[in-house]
Amino acid sequence: MREDKTGAPSGSEDEPTLHRSIGPMQMALYGLGGMLGAGIYGLIGKAAGQVGNAVWLAFIVALIAALLTALSYASLGSRYPRAAGAAYVTQRAYGFPLLSFMVGLALVCSGLTSIATQSRVFAANFIELIGLDGMPVAGLALGFLMIMSGIVFRGIRESMWVNILCTIVEASGLILVVLVGMSYWGSVNYLETPPTNGDDHAMLIVIQGAILAFFAFIGFEDMYNVAEEVREPQRTIPLGLVVAMVAAAIIYIAVAITAVSVVPWQELSQAPGPITEVVARAAPAIPPILFTGITLFAVANTGLVNFVTASRLLYGMARQGLLPQILGRVHNGRRTPHIAIFLLFLILVPLALSGTIAELASATVLLLLSVFTVVNGALFVLKGRKGEEPGRFEIPRIIPALGALVCLALIVVRVSTGDWRAPAIAGGLLLGCFVLYMAMRAIGSARHALEEDS
Repeated sequence: MREDKTGAPSGSEDEPTLHRSIGPMQMALYGLGGMLGAGIYGLIGKAAGQVGNAVWLAFIVALIAALLTALSYASLGSRYPRAAGAAYVTQRAYGFPLLSFMVGLALVCSGLTSIATQSRVFAANFIELIGLDGMPVAGLALGFLMIMSGIVFRGIRESMWVNILCTIVEASGLILVVLVGMSYWGSVNYLETPPTNGDDHAMLIVIQGAILAFFAFIGFEDMYNVAEEVREPQRTIPLGLVVAMVAAAIIYIAVAITAVSVVPWQELSQAPGPITEVVARAAPAIPPILFTGITLFAVANTGLVNFVTASRLLYGMARQGLLPQILGRVHNGRRTPHIAIFLLFLILVPLALSGTIAELASATVLLLLSVFTVVNGALFVLKGRKGEEPGRFEIPRIIPALGALVCLALIVVRVSTGDWRAPAIAGGLLLGCFVLYMAMRAIGSARHALEEDS
């Protein structure tokens, strides 16, 4: 298979390839849209309950922790700009196809559960927005999936324009919160934490809150998987990723300061809709339904980004020989991986209609952290290997090492402080990936034997 000048596979002369149309600004907005999901609207309240007025500090600590892995992804993107890049660098570093396969499918699983979840959240919020309680959630969720599939199939340029619109709307909603509440800044002690029994130090409380806030930054990994549709990916991916992380951090910290300034953290932690409560007190004239509408854009954006990412993961894994080659085909006219998109739609329909995916979605957080650990380790190995070409964005070797340790620590915390269901489901998914891998190997061996006999 030929490779283009970026190092990505380009197929034969007559075979269509993905369309390179993403520039630095689009890349940054794509990453920002992946991080600024509807979850931040509830996360602020939960974090305030743990950390009190110091919730802004928890976001700073979380940013530092997340930035370790994000910088590893930025460096890898400048070195090996490929779709399904995490699976590719895993194979390149460790030479273990099973691990590469499981890393890729773990990311696909996280995308599938996210999209299915967003479809039902979108449907529920849409019903609330228009005030028709009798409308079927399942039907609207199916319609959401069909529209998302159509946009992703239509083209990466169209997907990016929809992403830009949604990102601007959801970011504007959070900026509006800051603007209406900025006059309250300075009204509280921003280092106040909840009372302790004397054993817990204030910094330990902040770190515990940072563990929760860390998940507000998940989404940066989606940027790597559109590498084959990025112009000058060696430069654009690192630049877009860092800009997206910094922009998300500024918005999160500003919203956190505003929230505890307007609403006492004790009340904020108990509010059903913390952000809505902040706006209701700071600017009563703004109707709460406005944020229901903004939530629709945020949910749609998360679903779109995950759909694009999942389809490129299947495409990239197929091009690497980890999945059937048919999933690596690109539509002649639209220049999108249409077979992968169609397969995802077929899987998503029963997932979204079942409505039993909450625990599965929680388990995929563990899978994501496991992937981050492996990918950080891969960069650490590759940076120490002689003969590996450096990228345009290089980082000290200590950064991926620290990133891997942070992710391992988060896995330990999640497993030790939660119930058994999420780890059990995560383990079940990994077992399923292993069984699928062994089945594909058996089929491949049988096909190879038949070819030799003939």
